[in-house]
Amino acid sequence: MEIHLDLNKRYTFADYLTWIDDKRRELIDGFVKLMSPSPTSYHQSIAINLATEIKNYLKKKKYKIFTAPFDVRFPEILNDKQNDKIITVVQPDISVICDLSKIDAKGCIGAPDMIVEIVSPSSARHDVEDKFKLYQRHGVREYWIVFPEDRSLNVFVLDENHKYQLVGMYANDSKVKVYIFEDLVIDLAEIFED
Repeated sequence: MEIHLDLNKRYTFADYLTWIDDKRRELIDGFVKLMSPSPTSYHQSIAINLATEIKNYLKKKKYKIFTAPFDVRFPEILNDKQNDKIITVVQPDISVICDLSKIDAKGCIGAPDMIVEIVSPSSARHDVEDKFKLYQRHGVREYWIVFPEDRSLNVFVLDENHKYQLVGMYANDSKVKVYIFEDLVIDLAEIFED
């Protein structure tokens, strides 16, 4: 059954929960954003490689990592968990959550500590502009934007004024520090491995 949504209408997470079909969507400030078709195999390979590296690091820690599809809900009013009040729901490629109280049966409510988005040609503007602003506004501490075609990534970290600072641009076989953790460094040669 195909669902027809008005892309000019505002919806809530309560509405979102009723959309039972095979399409992936996000809500940005109440407006539906259709997601790209299934990612390429290389996109998936990068996501798995990166998630595995982080997951291995987290084995003895009380933090969680999730990969898409996984709903992250951003309440407009802190701690307001009512489904009919939440108007922003995204499905990042990778979410790292240190505060486990944010995790419930529906996903994560509130900002993950780290989000990784792997850019596809059709999602570049959305990931680089829209989600950058969204994640900054809602307090995601670290945001990685991965560019598979260039085998590169940009790392942004929130500063004390709650603004993202570009802390590095990396490519190919660089070693990249994960800033939310004291001692995690990712080898991009392993992440971009085909």
